[in-house]
Amino acid sequence: MARCNIGALRTCAGVAYRMLYQLFQGLTDLTEPMRRLAEASLRARPFLGESGRTPFADSVFAAMDMIANTKLTSSRPSYRIDDVLSGNMDVAVREEVIAATPFCDLLHFAKVEGSVDQPKILLVAAMSGHFATLLRNTVQVLLRDHDVYITDWKNARDVPLSAGRFGFEDYVDHIVYFLEEIGAPVHLMAVCQPCVQSLAAVALMASQDNPATPRSLTLMGGPVDVRINPTVVNRLAFENEYSWFEEKLIHQVPLRYAGRGRRVYPGFLQLTAFMAMNSGRHFDQHRALYQHLADGEAEPARAIREFYDEYFAVLDLTAEFYLETIDRVFQRALLAKGELDHRGERVDCGQIRRTALLTVEGERDDICSVGQTAAAHDLCSGLRPHMKRHYLQPGVGHYGVFSGRKWENQIYPQVRSFILSAS
Repeated sequence: MARCNIGALRTCAGVAYRMLYQLFQGLTDLTEPMRRLAEASLRARPFLGESGRTPFADSVFAAMDMIANTKLTSSRPSYRIDDVLSGNMDVAVREEVIAATPFCDLLHFAKVEGSVDQPKILLVAAMSGHFATLLRNTVQVLLRDHDVYITDWKNARDVPLSAGRFGFEDYVDHIVYFLEEIGAPVHLMAVCQPCVQSLAAVALMASQDNPATPRSLTLMGGPVDVRINPTVVNRLAFENEYSWFEEKLIHQVPLRYAGRGRRVYPGFLQLTAFMAMNSGRHFDQHRALYQHLADGEAEPARAIREFYDEYFAVLDLTAEFYLETIDRVFQRALLAKGELDHRGERVDCGQIRRTALLTVEGERDDICSVGQTAAAHDLCSGLRPHMKRHYLQPGVGHYGVFSGRKWENQIYPQVRSFILSAS
């Protein structure tokens, strides 16, 4: 009898885990009335007069604000880039989609009247659980001196099964296709995970003498060779079998969404993993947010809120892309070993001879550690020394490589001068 009960419990646990996405969605639905009530309380505060301005009321409404506004969303936030200081003048910016596939839009931040010709750059955003809007500050800074395009990845949850699969090779194909759509001369920049696919794309284009091959390639904090100084993220991939990732992390999209039935790695799981890596810091930030709200300190509260509004906007990855990336990049490091194939063709980075290479790393990066991105220089054996540069930024972690003051004031000048020299 005891064995039967244990077996039944294990069966129930297995069923519950397979329904994790549905359970998460159900929990989200259950908490929505509480959020609505908190929102209503915030709207009612102005009508309470002086009784709504006491220290006790400040604490209560700070808690209501946290309940109402601290939440996960699966919708892409706005880039909020309406104008940019380009040269000596403010130039209006509008977003335009110039090419699209079921899984991604090629988004152009077009400068309107008064702008001058500037180097074209395709910014390849990571597909790692967050929307491309996580690179908002990267785009804002690049726009000062460049004509910027970005891979605006779509949430796999919202892509119907009829659109087909999207795997590692499809990601590489998208980069090639978008470079061709933009047209030469063009420069390529990849941030984090797509450094591998971007390097592979340029190698394939170079081997085929593709006229859209970029003039420069900038790789920022990417896992080109994860065998170098392995991080916690790398060790997770090393210590678990491929089957573990497929069995534990892949779930089906619930029926209510357009991608119903598609197998995905849910964005909320990826966010949970990121949060766990720095749980103390995130707890301290939310405690600070509550205190700023209670003390009426609007500006510091706004800064924290904006970061987490972006950070808590998550997208699902197709199962095939996630699993193939785990296998080819994080477990077998195929590109670093010279063993990566793309649709039957061996990827040879030694074929890159005309695309200048810049690698950027952060001294404190705990996701892609020092040396992992710089490994690209050894792979690009066909490049002459004067076409290779490496920059190590002291005092920054992973996000500081592409966002924040040190990105803007110290890293970007390196990137700008490099692209200018390759133009």
